[in-house]
Amino acid sequence: MASLKQVMAGLCALGLSAGAWAWEPTKPIEFVVPAGTGGGADQMARFIQGVVAKNNLTKQPIVVVNKSGGAGAEGFLNVKEDKGNAHKIIITLSNLFTTPMATGVPFNWRDMTPVSMMALDQFVLWVNEESPHKTAKAYFDAVKGGNPGTIKMGGTGSKQEDQIISVMIEKAAGKKITYIPFRGGGDVAVQLVGKHIDSTVNNPIEAESHWRAGKLRPLCVMDKEKMPYKEKLTSTQSWSDIPTCASAGLPVDYVMLRGIFMPPGVSPEQIKFYVDLMEKVRALPEWKDFMNKGAFKQTSMSGPAFFEWLGRNEQQHRVLMKEAGFMAN
Repeated sequence: MASLKQVMAGLCALGLSAGAWAWEPTKPIEFVVPAGTGGGADQMARFIQGVVAKNNLTKQPIVVVNKSGGAGAEGFLNVKEDKGNAHKIIITLSNLFTTPMATGVPFNWRDMTPVSMMALDQFVLWVNEESPHKTAKAYFDAVKGGNPGTIKMGGTGSKQEDQIISVMIEKAAGKKITYIPFRGGGDVAVQLVGKHIDSTVNNPIEAESHWRAGKLRPLCVMDKEKMPYKEKLTSTQSWSDIPTCASAGLPVDYVMLRGIFMPPGVSPEQIKFYVDLMEKVRALPEWKDFMNKGAFKQTSMSGPAFFEWLGRNEQQHRVLMKEAGFMAN
């Protein structure tokens, strides 16, 4: 059987710009989301489902299925075990790396077939609009100056991206934070609106509507550069007005994958169908609007470049997970 690298090389040999597809789906496409409803991965998957149908980009419908059990392990193992099924795709986030490291579940991203990086997602430090913390520095000073565990940070799941970032803040502050896991990013935002927690590190799209409604306040973005989106979302602020956390006195940065994979054992022609499909999605004006709304970092890639990026980021997450004490062994 061809190795993953051989499949990727075959995909390149086909030429990604060719117009005709040698293969097309003959039945509905199952789109697995290894996370709960309402979060960033779920929203992107359902957006893709909608624009593909609206623009008649496939003859077969896409059906979104959430498989969030075991911090996403349910979804990953489902795809891993469905070898050769080209009527199934999965949207991945960075739990692609963290879940097997934290749980020891028998899975690695190489057990699936990489298709396309759709974008990278940002993390924003959010507080309730009525919070006394008006700036990232004020929040950080409260963590450093308060009793250990006083600040409650809500996040999606345990030993995943949100908790990794919480540990990064803890290490920088030298004080513990009480981390409270919820099922999905939508739940996390609602808990902050209700003041059941003090802060979150939600992705922009997960908290954007609450920010517009005047319920939440963004303090900083965890990236080396500010977000480029200048359209005002509130009467006074746009995404580009949010400072980077490092510049605002909180030395943390982290971005997250939004990618598409297939099961193992699929053919280069089948991979090419989905690479081309995702390129068509990214070319739509609706995609541009979606990127703007969610303040995504618009980085995309496929083929060997994506494969190499995944390898580098797996190693980066191994270091972060070890430092946080989250490795299963």
